[in-house]
Amino acid sequence: MKPAEFDYLGAESPDEALDALGRHGEDARVLAGGQSLMAMLNMRLASQQILIDIGRIEPWRYVRADGGVIEVGAGTTQAELLAWPDLAAKAPLLAKALPHVGHLQTRSRGTVCGSLCHADPSSELPLCLAVLGGEVVLKSAKGSRTLAAKDFQTGMLSTARKPDEIAVAARFPVARAGTGYAFEEVTRRHGDFAIVAVAAAVSGPSVRVAVGGVADRPMVREWTGLTEADMADALNGLAWEMGGFDDIHATARYRRELVRRIGARVIEEARTCRS
Repeated sequence: MKPAEFDYLGAESPDEALDALGRHGEDARVLAGGQSLMAMLNMRLASQQILIDIGRIEPWRYVRADGGVIEVGAGTTQAELLAWPDLAAKAPLLAKALPHVGHLQTRSRGTVCGSLCHADPSSELPLCLAVLGGEVVLKSAKGSRTLAAKDFQTGMLSTARKPDEIAVAARFPVARAGTGYAFEEVTRRHGDFAIVAVAAAVSGPSVRVAVGGVADRPMVREWTGLTEADMADALNGLAWEMGGFDDIHATARYRRELVRRIGARVIEEARTCRS
């Protein structure tokens, strides 16, 4: 299929992009890597009067560590973040999860902020942002604001971003000494969206877990001082709380079992990875 007719603006600067989005509002969509948006336009699941392409805006293409966070600009691709020399040391969870995001070709075009804004509940990057307690920086021609991960993704393919705002950066906390991180997912094929994905951060007696692919957004829970038996009960309770659903890929029962089994493995791996 082909998309419905639309106008196109290749923005050359942040001001040009923000001004255009402010003028067009809900009639516009921001195009970064286009790996999700173009497919939706082609299938006519989305239809916009104008696309504002921010891919040429160099000031929004960066990765930097500052003030205890890793900030990733709106134009930064998933491949560029994965290739960042300090990634494994400063963000080991992202280093483990990013190779599972699509394929080499899609990571070379898809952006980090674009994945967060698409807000697929099975996507790896929203899951990492959620379990790490990261933030998204939103900007419009009127000003800027910063939202915590728990406030940014509001549901399936839904965020708190306003029509005149662009997610100009994502912020992931730098790995803390003494904290272990782990990630695992189950897919039909490598590169597919996860049937279930689990990420964990373990520090001392504290265990923080996020689950994707079961609810309409990543679900995060934090437990302290649980025994091994208690942890099994906690994961079982989380699995039943999310419920799951049946589709062509898996049953709700299978998803709940994955939460229990993968959750236990990921927590154990994170415990052994503490430095």
